[in-house]
Amino acid sequence: MSVEPGFLSAARYGKDLVRVCRVVRDKDQHHVVEYTVRVMLEGDIDTSFTEADNTCVVATDTMKNTVYVLAKTSPHVLNPAMFALHLATHFVTKYKHIHKSFVDLVSLRWSRIPVGGAPHKWNFVRDGDEKEVVEVAVEDKGEGLVGSVKGGIKDLLVLKSGGSAFTNFHRDEYTTLAEVADRLFSTSVTLSYSIPLPSSISLSLDTLSEIEKTIDFPSISQRARKDTLEVFATDESASVQATLYNTLQKILKSCEEIKEASMALPNKHYIPVNLSPFGLDNGLGYEGGAEVFHPVADPSGLITATVTRK
Repeated sequence: MSVEPGFLSAARYGKDLVRVCRVVRDKDQHHVVEYTVRVMLEGDIDTSFTEADNTCVVATDTMKNTVYVLAKTSPHVLNPAMFALHLATHFVTKYKHIHKSFVDLVSLRWSRIPVGGAPHKWNFVRDGDEKEVVEVAVEDKGEGLVGSVKGGIKDLLVLKSGGSAFTNFHRDEYTTLAEVADRLFSTSVTLSYSIPLPSSISLSLDTLSEIEKTIDFPSISQRARKDTLEVFATDESASVQATLYNTLQKILKSCEEIKEASMALPNKHYIPVNLSPFGLDNGLGYEGGAEVFHPVADPSGLITATVTRK
């Protein structure tokens, strides 16, 4: 038998793209959540790779069914971060040979339809492409569970038609971009932030409700989204970089629970159309103020940064 040239240095497996919708019927007031879930597990699973031994494999179909069962039975199902934490804690608690579990959850945005000036009790409308995202990891260290929670937003598409400029940037022989004092600025926000779990509470299935009372994850999500939109709308943007930084600082100020926040802002470019052949001025000069644009998908700028609490 030939000697294998390598060794298994890392192994993880799981179930991806588990879609689940839950309706919580509180008398005539209904609540709806729709999630796409990924579950990944680590532990004493090496032999399933190296020796074709399946006895240690918790089937990915079992993981899928667990998502469905907890969607029905979990008291935390309407709280995306807590539902993900419940799932992750379940897997390392239920299976002793599983030492780490990772649950990523994407939540679609369903809003109540206004009828007669009031939100309807059981009718909803999909509120754009924006999604709430949650990443949870739980590890059994032998002396107790350790968990981490990240929250955030993705696919939040925003546009401002004024209050944005891009001037005084570095120029060399490869630069063709013209400076402009008034431009259209559009981006699709991706936001991620880490929320430490309370050190005073030992993580377990029995303490999840206590953790939920201590950390108001939905409120953090709402405040971070509000800050993102308000800074985008009010910032006299000298650049995407400056607006991004100001947004993250605002989030850390209003959300003391957040330890670190990261953001990615791709430029969704809108190119002013040259209408001079038709005798029309479309604001192509330094002052800007164009009114007719050609939206382009690529290439696009991509600006990212992380701000960590001091």
